[in-house]
Amino acid sequence: MMVMSLIRRWFQVSAVGLFVAAVCASAAAAPVKVQVVKTAAGWQMLRGGRPYFIKGAGGDESLAKLAAAGGNSLRTWGADNLNGKLAAAHKLGIAVTIGIWLGHPQDGFNYNSAAQVRQQYQQAKRFVLEYRNNPALLMWGIGNEMENGYDKPQLWKAVEQIAKMIHRLDPNHPTMTVVAEIGGHKVAKINKYCPDIDVIGINSYGGGPSLGERYKKAGGVKPYVITEFGPPGTWEIGANSIGLPDEMTSTQKAAYYAQTYKHSVLGEPGLCLGSYAFAWGWKVEATPTWFGLFLPNGRRLNAVDTLQTLWTGKAPTHLCPAISPVTLLGPNKLKPGTTITAKVAAHEPGGGKVTFHWVLRRDISKIGWTGGLSAPMPPSFTSAITHVHTSGHVSEATMTVPANGGPYRLFCYVYNNHRGAAVANTTFYSDAPVGIDPAPTAKMPVTLYTSRGPDSGAYIPSGWMGNYAAVVYDPGCRTHPRKGRTHCLKVGYNQPSGWGGIVWQNPANNWGRLPGGLNLSAAKTLTFWARAKIPGQTITFGYGATDGDTPYHDTGKDSRSIKLSTHWKQYTFNLAGKDMSRIVSGFFWSAGANNAPFTFYLDGIEYH
Repeated sequence: MMVMSLIRRWFQVSAVGLFVAAVCASAAAAPVKVQVVKTAAGWQMLRGGRPYFIKGAGGDESLAKLAAAGGNSLRTWGADNLNGKLAAAHKLGIAVTIGIWLGHPQDGFNYNSAAQVRQQYQQAKRFVLEYRNNPALLMWGIGNEMENGYDKPQLWKAVEQIAKMIHRLDPNHPTMTVVAEIGGHKVAKINKYCPDIDVIGINSYGGGPSLGERYKKAGGVKPYVITEFGPPGTWEIGANSIGLPDEMTSTQKAAYYAQTYKHSVLGEPGLCLGSYAFAWGWKVEATPTWFGLFLPNGRRLNAVDTLQTLWTGKAPTHLCPAISPVTLLGPNKLKPGTTITAKVAAHEPGGGKVTFHWVLRRDISKIGWTGGLSAPMPPSFTSAITHVHTSGHVSEATMTVPANGGPYRLFCYVYNNHRGAAVANTTFYSDAPVGIDPAPTAKMPVTLYTSRGPDSGAYIPSGWMGNYAAVVYDPGCRTHPRKGRTHCLKVGYNQPSGWGGIVWQNPANNWGRLPGGLNLSAAKTLTFWARAKIPGQTITFGYGATDGDTPYHDTGKDSRSIKLSTHWKQYTFNLAGKDMSRIVSGFFWSAGANNAPFTFYLDGIEYH
């Protein structure tokens, strides 16, 4: 399920000099040997010769908070730009499972293409050489849910090739491949085709409490790690009377984390080597609160307390508030302008003071923001909440149903005085024609790609155009990056005829027909750096690729054809006078092949 990339990550082979440099740099560090061994009691992980049980999480919230809660491991989904994170983890005593992202067939990767598989293999090799001697490294995670819809031998053979290469180059760290649940014949195929895979990683949500038993029935003989777990996903629960999924309260979710951990982690000694809770941080997927263990303001939710108790055997001194479901005091399908009241109860287990905060948002759980995709924060309707009355542990919010039709979700956030929180929500439907909500306002700068670190995540390079199978995309290219940088974005087209291009979209794969886009009115310029591999290549760059006949089209657009040189140069689009109130297509490039393939490089794509 969870973190399915929309980027085609098949990469080009690094230059020989960089390859040698990676080998030399790798040799200077000091690895900690990790083994997966079979004992009389079953499988066990050893790190530095001592038993090691993974008490981990995946996500971008503070590593210090993870260590303070008793966590000892972090999981990543990709391996780009990890040196800073690995250094920080090592200082805190946190070991890292480094993910090596593999292409997903539903995103265009072709496991029958020898060239693509070879490029992917070489990229994995580069990561292994770069990080194999890092003292924070625990294990290699090869792929994440790439088998969804394509559980074929070709895929597993490609996984085995990478695992075998890792064992040859790095005898100090085990290998793991990660699958979305264990339906079908996944376990049997990994057993058959992947002898060099030491551990099977399993992402499991609704099925978490029964995973251990089901794994054994599926023929599991290798040890497993639960690589993502949490509350049931939207795809695992039914719809309510207005067709929407009901989200558990944060208190109910904490209990579900505990069920999975007790039954399928602690409950399977000798088979389960530990787990990674999802998500250590927050993300908007289905709702702003479905999978996050924290809120955007950094406050922790109930499941963090539960994990700390399970990891350390001791609960925090000050627990997060406990919250009841939000109850709508009336029907859940209403005419615009109708007044309706909702009610919730919450308390802090230690008896401290709590405060209530109500927020009404557009519901986005049924418009494609699931399956691992991160969405922008849905628009809020502050003026719709006309009155809040709180008495002791009970709070009621009265609101006026918005004029714009469609689904809404009313959230109640509860805070204590110790950075703890709880959250619950309920849904209703405004029975009127569905109009278009304003695009959420983006905070500047908005970064689409930078070699300095992670981008803003607002725009995804998902709109592959033309002969997209020939488009090249390598966000970790190390061929002559800008001065002071270690890498850049390599793009291009590997055929002598036809054309290709990429659009950065919000949300992914949005050609103007999905709710999305950002209000970039605060931006004054769009800038980017570019250079060509061979001088004279002409590329069209721009923003705003959707037409006015789509409901969520770009309100502003501009483009220009630029003849690139082989030297890095910054280019600027002046946005003065442009209507930037909804930009769905944040950036694009397109070009035709002129009897030869072409390659160029990008960096620093950013709205200021």
